[in-house]
Amino acid sequence: MEPLVVIPNIGPISHVSGFVPLERCSDGIRVAGKDGVVSITATGDRKVEFIAYEDHALAYVRSALGYPAYYPVHAVAIKKPVAAVLMDLDGTSVRSEEFWIWIIQMSTASLLGNPKFELEEADLPYVSGHSVSEHLQYCISKYCPDKTVEEARQYYFEHTDREMQAILEGEGREGAFTPSPGLKDFLLELRGRNIKIGLVTSGLYQKAWPEIVSAFRTIGLGDPKEFYDAIITAGFAIRPGEPGTLGELSPKPHPWLYAECARVGLGIGFGERHRVIGIEDSGAGICSIRLAGFAPIGFAGGNIDESGTRELCTDYCATFEEVLALLG
Repeated sequence: MEPLVVIPNIGPISHVSGFVPLERCSDGIRVAGKDGVVSITATGDRKVEFIAYEDHALAYVRSALGYPAYYPVHAVAIKKPVAAVLMDLDGTSVRSEEFWIWIIQMSTASLLGNPKFELEEADLPYVSGHSVSEHLQYCISKYCPDKTVEEARQYYFEHTDREMQAILEGEGREGAFTPSPGLKDFLLELRGRNIKIGLVTSGLYQKAWPEIVSAFRTIGLGDPKEFYDAIITAGFAIRPGEPGTLGELSPKPHPWLYAECARVGLGIGFGERHRVIGIEDSGAGICSIRLAGFAPIGFAGGNIDESGTRELCTDYCATFEEVLALLG
């Protein structure tokens, strides 16, 4: 069967991929069949649109907050020996998605003034894998359009600060952060092979750091700062009277977190990107790795299939043992 489309530097995309054909890009600028554009297709969750020309492609990353961006699509490959493995936090290294979805749910409930509010099953692909503000904007648009992201963020950080402090004190929600099966052995094997390890999360520092500490406490690997070669988070939230850092508008599926981890954190230049792989369980993360120019390894358990991004993965693994087999 003929593929749905062929995207340069990605390859053929099948009819069962979950990709959605479009007549024009969401910004209205590029139209399929005009000005050299061969096709336009979007991932199943509509977060990224691929504009294919005869010999190159662009990726248009949409934004719920009004700041989309275009990126070139680079060829990816795995060249051995692998120099670095970049790993997602939530869902890949640590099973925590249910906890953060719960925080989003509580924040929406606070906005609504309804403590009994619950998210629907259909909401789940849109409240995980992206930035906090993107998650909150989705809930506002659907459930309380008279509210603002700024109001939602206030409730979000009230809930987050309370729960994170409880977890750091050894209390809080039971089972909030559970290391993924085989994580400890996998990390130690990479270390034994002298492969650099980077941890990359779209989570803001104040939510990500307690999670990392909790996971390392559970598996007995000591201080995460001393173990990882680089840790990249989405920075610090902007709050009244406090400085913030860039992070809410530039996280996954944008390439910057993974690009910064490899180039700045690990000192690996773009020309050596084929010696870097990224491991992700979310569609947004897979797009982020791919747009940074690295080979994305899909990890089971997240929303890769639901987001229609599986065919963007170089490989797809159910366990860390399978990932190690790919490394050779």
